[in-house]
Amino acid sequence: LEIRAGVHTGECEIVDGKHAGLAVVIGARIAAMAGPSEVLVSRTVKDLIAGSGFSFEERGEHELKGVPERWQIYRVVA
Repeated sequence: LEIRAGVHTGECEIVDGKHAGLAVVIGARIAAMAGPSEVLVSRTVKDLIAGSGFSFEERGEHELKGVPERWQIYRVVA
């Protein structure tokens, strides 16, 4: 079974029983960029887990639909 994942962290809201907010949108946009068996993360996640032993490969800056500014994206390699 191959999966793809996008990871971001930030403040979320609960609206009508569902998670909402900019952090949810960013995570969804990053997940949509991932290929099979690939985990992509935002710079926010990469910075927060510094020293964890994970390695990253830069995937460049991207515009994420519905999200202000450009976002630096990384692929988890180990």
